[in-house]
Amino acid sequence: MFERFTKAARAVVKGAVERAELDGAAVVTEEHLLLSLLDRDGTRAAAALGELCPPDRRASLVADLADARRRAGLSRADAEALADLGIDVGAVVARVEETHGAGALAGDGKDAGRRFGRPSFTKGAKTVLERSLRAALARKDREIGDEHILLALTTGGGVVAEALADHGVTYASVEEAVAQRSA
Repeated sequence: MFERFTKAARAVVKGAVERAELDGAAVVTEEHLLLSLLDRDGTRAAAALGELCPPDRRASLVADLADARRRAGLSRADAEALADLGIDVGAVVARVEETHGAGALAGDGKDAGRRFGRPSFTKGAKTVLERSLRAALARKDREIGDEHILLALTTGGGVVAEALADHGVTYASVEEAVAQRSA
């Protein structure tokens, strides 16, 4: 499948690996893919992100991702469901961090069983790349571009899709932004 990726899409994947390595993470996550997309310029996904989530709002997006990581990757929907059961996720996080230090629940995968080589991809990150193929096929595109990776990130649910949606980046809005630039 990787042979069908455009140069821009390959750069996103390589950038995600580099971000994971810089973070000292043993795995590449969906978040790393999104952060790599945010680093790009001059591509279809970069143009769509520039329109939908301008640079002045990106700090808020990155902060939302960090906040979710601090909650052990729980989305707000997960936290709300737990609140309905009487579990205050904020209080649990605060208590754990009080005992074990800030970011104790982040689950960043630092050095988790990895000693050498590049970080591996989480199941979620692999699923995003598979969904990018489906997005390309649905649009009848011959290659998988970085815009397809962005589209795939919006469809998976979870923290990354939730953070993107909170900032106006949904499947429909990305598809529209990409179509406007293609026309």
